[in-house]
Amino acid sequence: MTILDDVNDLILTLTPNAICDDCITLRLNLSVRQHANIKTRELASRHGFERRKGICSGCGGDKKVISRVL
Repeated sequence: MTILDDVNDLILTLTPNAICDDCITLRLNLSVRQHANIKTRELASRHGFERRKGICSGCGGDKKVISRVL
């Protein structure tokens, strides 16, 4: 599995809740936050995902988050 697959699976698991790049980095034990950022931006360009400013379901912070749009 790739990092993109792992990020995708985590977001799908959390549907309909949103998650930030920092929490994705922690949950997936990624070495750098930029890995999560690159992959969430890639997913956001696909149908069915939305990246926006909102509340993270992981840390509760008001920041850029991504979620699956049903």
